[in-house]
Amino acid sequence: MANTSQVLGMLIPDGGYVAVGDEYEGITFLDCEPITKAQFEAGFAQYDAWKAEQEAKASSDKAALLAKLGITADEAKLLLS
Repeated sequence: MANTSQVLGMLIPDGGYVAVGDEYEGITFLDCEPITKAQFEAGFAQYDAWKAEQEAKASSDKAALLAKLGITADEAKLLLS
């Protein structure tokens, strides 16, 4: 289950807010467009699917880069060690 900081990171990726606690009322929007309480609450239901999508994209991007370089993941680890 997602927490407040994860949901806010998904909904407002550039930051600009301060959250105290796990309730919408604890969020202070400083330098961003405020979201509604309904958007915040819906974000908890959306987070897991969004996170899975982000991880799948990162994995796909990594595989494409390795293919472009013509090396395996193990070979890349050797280069970075």
